[in-house]
Amino acid sequence: MVLDDQYAFLSGLVAADFPAGVETLGDVSTETRAVLSTIGAILDELQLSKNSMVKVDVHLADLDDFDAMDAAYREFFEPNAYPARTTTESPRLFGGSKVEISCQVRR
Repeated sequence: MVLDDQYAFLSGLVAADFPAGVETLGDVSTETRAVLSTIGAILDELQLSKNSMVKVDVHLADLDDFDAMDAAYREFFEPNAYPARTTTESPRLFGGSKVEISCQVRR
């Protein structure tokens, strides 16, 4: 994470980074929810709101998982209040993860 006067930058969050014993690998929907939950917790610590997210980059190990990721992603935000998003295929994510998320949040 990097903070400047205007933004918080959270990069490269994947389910494989979570503490031992947390079962999140294997299902893109579960991984997406877990990573977004972690982002939410980080934002809470920074006293920021997910409504302040302005840009999200999602990397999927398999772009065929887009619909499942998107459905889980939409659960995190209020309807029609989504940040700008780019989704790309990145076949070799850390620890065998299926999804990696980075974001930019207005402070």
